[in-house]
Amino acid sequence: MIGFFITLLTFPGVIVHELGHQFFCRLLRVPVLKVCYFRIGNPAGYVIHEPPRSPWASLLIAIGPLFMNTIVGLVIAFPSVLGALKFDSGDALDIFLLWLGLSIAMHAFPSIGDARSIWKSVVAQKNSIFVKMVALPLIFLIYLGAAGSFFWLDAIYGICVVLFVPSTIVHLLASHG
Repeated sequence: MIGFFITLLTFPGVIVHELGHQFFCRLLRVPVLKVCYFRIGNPAGYVIHEPPRSPWASLLIAIGPLFMNTIVGLVIAFPSVLGALKFDSGDALDIFLLWLGLSIAMHAFPSIGDARSIWKSVVAQKNSIFVKMVALPLIFLIYLGAAGSFFWLDAIYGICVVLFVPSTIVHLLASHG
């Protein structure tokens, strides 16, 4: 039940997560058949696409949200963190940007469905041992991340992305300039 409310509260992250899958499909020229950016249910969103032509494309499409949500969450939250650290401000816009950045960053982890997709298209197929050696640990990490979500690992990751990364950058720039 709490997962439902968290998903509802952080719906922008679900949308960007699905946009990450769709972006990598388009980038790799894999036709997208259907997209649901957000819905009430499980899964909260999905992208259905044709099978990629290479195992590397499958891997990139599956982990695309890790890159997309991390970068977008960081870019959105950065101005509010910068404002708080440099100018001691903290208005409603800063709070909104922090919420938005956090809600996006905490949905960066690939889902168990993404791990199953990697298994189906990479490990279970006739691919090189090298591809499988890359895919298997990735699948393990995705399952570990899903299990860690029970302990708020996704939220901790989001907090690190939106608060600690920008503040570290600001402190590094201040100490060298």
